[in-house]
Amino acid sequence: MSELDSYADLDLGRAARRGYPEAVYCEGKTPEQVAGIAAAVGARPDVTTLFTRAGEDHAAEVLRALPDAHYFSEARLLAWPPAPPPPTGGTVLVVAAGTSDTPVAAEALLTARFLGRRTKMVADVGVAGLHRILGRLDDLRAADAIVVAAGMDGALPSVVAGLVSVPVVALPTSVGYGAAFGGIAALLAMLNACAPGVAVVNIDNGYGAGHLAAQIAAVRR
Repeated sequence: MSELDSYADLDLGRAARRGYPEAVYCEGKTPEQVAGIAAAVGARPDVTTLFTRAGEDHAAEVLRALPDAHYFSEARLLAWPPAPPPPTGGTVLVVAAGTSDTPVAAEALLTARFLGRRTKMVADVGVAGLHRILGRLDDLRAADAIVVAAGMDGALPSVVAGLVSVPVVALPTSVGYGAAFGGIAALLAMLNACAPGVAVVNIDNGYGAGHLAAQIAAVRR
């Protein structure tokens, strides 16, 4: 048994089985464990691998094992190989309510991009100034799937879903003052969205939001 076998059993066949590769969630793993996983991943350059929730120490170890990997520090995400695959399917639009929501939104955007979708970001268009999102109707209505990242009151996904004909993935973020309860208020608001066609992922789960949107947009309208 190798040292890797004592803490990880990589699902290297997931891409063939599901059409999408396994991602490595780094938070909670030691840098040494992430290094061992990265070394094993390096034997399969045909499979795109994302390392999510990667801190600086994790990133250093991944880059030591895979020097050509790319670290997107804002999103705390590494991608290997560093270039996304040629885009297929439709376009995933990622909407961030505020600048503070951008790191989580960036994780969603990069996930969709490295799963093979065209991507675009619209930032700082929260409900405090509705003219901003209404001014981006052309972008909203050109997308095949939309991720909306918002904290605070979490109202933006309902607004967006009321303006478009495609599914909206609501992504609650932990941004907000005390009564936001670390994103719980936004999560509950999104679960209670009055606009139909809204799916909700967990708080700060940019990877899950981007993955779901990539699957929705697999076939272009």
